[in-house]
Amino acid sequence: MIGDPVALTIRRDFPRPAPAVLDTFRGAPTGFVTDAFNGRGSLFHGIKPLTPRNGFCGVAATALCAPTDNLAAMAILDFVKPGDVIVISSGGDEHAAVIGDLWAIWAKRLGVAAIVVDGLVRDLPGLIEADIPVFARGHSPNAGYRNGPGEVNLGLTCGGVFIGPGDVIVGDVDGVVAVPLSHAESIAARLELVRQKEADALGKVRDGQKLQFWNEAGLATRGGVRYVD
Repeated sequence: MIGDPVALTIRRDFPRPAPAVLDTFRGAPTGFVTDAFNGRGSLFHGIKPLTPRNGFCGVAATALCAPTDNLAAMAILDFVKPGDVIVISSGGDEHAAVIGDLWAIWAKRLGVAAIVVDGLVRDLPGLIEADIPVFARGHSPNAGYRNGPGEVNLGLTCGGVFIGPGDVIVGDVDGVVAVPLSHAESIAARLELVRQKEADALGKVRDGQKLQFWNEAGLATRGGVRYVD
């Protein structure tokens, strides 16, 4: 590298989904959302909630941190709006935590809807007491440095999925799904169809009707089925 890198690069504002579009995703299971998105958008399965009831829906604000560094994560608190989901990536680093309980308490006070970390967090009892959904790869007492370089609201890869500021983020006990802002309106429309189909199927099962989980006749063009008994 020639010269010293910029410690922080910050985008202060960015487009967001229309409130009506975002409302469509509220309360939707992550499985429904990824189904509406043709099986796309699911973050790495190891990014899980600290407590199983920590579901959320919101707009992504992103903080890209270098491994063992948390400068961007610290700075992003000055640039979030109520309802934002702070998405932090340290490249999956598992040497140091990027946020702790005091940071999370302040994020909650600012109206942040949830925190998603592709990396580690610390102060687990305090994080749970803060009563804000926190999703991470794990937790460790070791803390990172505040040196940079880092980026705020320029987008990042989190759990193998690119997430830009303004994307729709949904999380529940199964994990996290991201929907790009450019696709949010069309996926919201498909989500309503998924909801209806799932409700119809669930009603049939509860009434004792067996669903067609597989189609034997439909396999005829793919070699068919061979029974061995």
